[in-house]
Amino acid sequence: MAREEEQFEQIPTEICQDSEAAARIVAGEIAELIRERAEEKRNAVLGLATGSTPLPVYRELVRLHKEEALSFRNVITFNLDEYYGLSDEHPESYHQFMWERLFQHVDIPKDNVNVPSGTLARSKVYAYCDSYDKAIEEAGGLDYQILGIGRTGHIGFNEPGSTRDSKTRLVTLDPLTRLDAARDFLGEANVPLHAITMGVGTILKARKLVLMAWGQSKAGVVRDAVEGVPNENLPASLLQGHENVRFFIDPTASEELIRIRLPWLVGQVEWTPWTIRKAVLWLSKTVSKPILKLQESDYNENGLGELLIDSGPAYDLNIAVFNQTQHTITGWPGGKPNSDDSNRPERAKPFPKRVLALGSEPHEDILCMGGTVHRLANQGSEVTLAYMTSGNLAVPDNLAQQTLSLMSELEQEMDFRKGEGLSLGQYASVILKNIEEKNEADQDSDSTRRIKSFVRRNEARDAARILKIDRESQIFLDLPFYEKGRYRNFNTSSEDVDALVELLEKIKPHQIYISGGLADPGSVSGVCYHLFCEAMKRVRGKAWVKHCRVWSYRGVGQEWPLHEIDMAVPLSPGELASKIEASFQYRSQRSQFPFRAATHREIWQETDDINRSTAEAYDDVGMAEYEAIEAFKKIEIESLLD
Repeated sequence: MAREEEQFEQIPTEICQDSEAAARIVAGEIAELIRERAEEKRNAVLGLATGSTPLPVYRELVRLHKEEALSFRNVITFNLDEYYGLSDEHPESYHQFMWERLFQHVDIPKDNVNVPSGTLARSKVYAYCDSYDKAIEEAGGLDYQILGIGRTGHIGFNEPGSTRDSKTRLVTLDPLTRLDAARDFLGEANVPLHAITMGVGTILKARKLVLMAWGQSKAGVVRDAVEGVPNENLPASLLQGHENVRFFIDPTASEELIRIRLPWLVGQVEWTPWTIRKAVLWLSKTVSKPILKLQESDYNENGLGELLIDSGPAYDLNIAVFNQTQHTITGWPGGKPNSDDSNRPERAKPFPKRVLALGSEPHEDILCMGGTVHRLANQGSEVTLAYMTSGNLAVPDNLAQQTLSLMSELEQEMDFRKGEGLSLGQYASVILKNIEEKNEADQDSDSTRRIKSFVRRNEARDAARILKIDRESQIFLDLPFYEKGRYRNFNTSSEDVDALVELLEKIKPHQIYISGGLADPGSVSGVCYHLFCEAMKRVRGKAWVKHCRVWSYRGVGQEWPLHEIDMAVPLSPGELASKIEASFQYRSQRSQFPFRAATHREIWQETDDINRSTAEAYDDVGMAEYEAIEAFKKIEIESLLD
């Protein structure tokens, strides 16, 4: 029976501490199933998913095999899907993914592995898909099916419109799904149009279903699947009613569930200043009234009568929350010198401050907090922009080709010679030839990736220059995990943490700006945030850490909701215009950002809309009217060290 706080949820949903904790539970259940079947002299039949979501589970299964003698000799696997048109050897094929991440590390017999083929002639696809379903039945049916969820609500590649009784088949991928995969394929144009996938009906026949989701980007679709009415436009919602289905999610993916978003509607609430502020700001938005105009009837009619009893009357609540919200606004993100800072989000002293703005890739800081960067530098703070990765995986080939062609032409026109070895133009010509002769299954050479890194660096420098940040204030760390890996296949090491520790010790910042805490832990941003936390653990005993504050910006294409904001920095029309101009410099990103999927809008439009909408949110609750606002949440140092 569901608990009181879960009364709106139609699928049992467990919110785990993080993806690793969830993975241990899921992998433990799979291990128990495998061992039970082995004792019974029977096979365990697993349905497996790909993508970054199940990676923690596969890592744990590999560990169990190597350290606890878990054998996969009696395991038969069926993968959910495969891109149509990709060979088994293609680096982005799901066949390759599964062998790299799981199968080659355990003792599963090769003949027991089943991954849909992406290279069948079109005329043979229907019969093949039918045989795939029959093979599952002949194996005894799926005992345990692992699922992820896409932002369209797809499970496998069952896109919106998939029916409850659909079988394994060839499908056309949704534009949003293809755009989300664009980085894996170095551009949306390279993503296959079709895939072979198990059907919803095939999935629902499994005896046990487990769906996992990590990161804030999945919060909305998880809510709709768990709390909404089942419908074919959201295939994951069709899992409702299965007799043995559970969702495992991390705290960021749970944000939109009613028990998290509106806890006062599902049970008793511990009313703290934070929950009071959240409730009152929600009420203000719900009834479309400024905070100071809220009446007791508004509270009572919208499920907040208990708050009045606990912390009322309404007038006092309104004043308290109005003041809390107003005090988050500051024109001095680095602290205003020689001023009373008791009601300001940042300290007046020390001044000027040493500020470190970290970006997971060379674009994130300017797109998310370019106005604040300009304000900090303009007001005297010592600002350092540090990019943790080179970002070369996001650079499309055609942009690299333009750069190399320019290099080659410069040599010809100016008779430039590099000296011994290859000349500049010869070097460019060699890499150009490598790109032109590369087929879709080839990864970029080290030289090509280096050139793409230079493209990203110069974009970042051009953007920063517009905001009056000089070249010497930018640091490119090029962390090894990124340079040695690719999307969905990053492996961190102590080298990565060492580089961040060295940077922190060099700057000894009073302020750090960082994002990624809400991202999928397997994403570039999520990996970088984890490495930052590890670096902070290393320096925890240093004197400067005691006087350092960490401010989190939400990430590209996102912003903190009003109740989460601890510091709001208003931007003047001129500052917003400069930030927009700076965003124009990121040419390599124009076909790469998943957040543009629904509208295919340009980066500057997304940036402009987000900053303006944050200002409008403040205006709607009764604050002063601003052109635009960038927002930040304070992260307690202790939470990073847990």
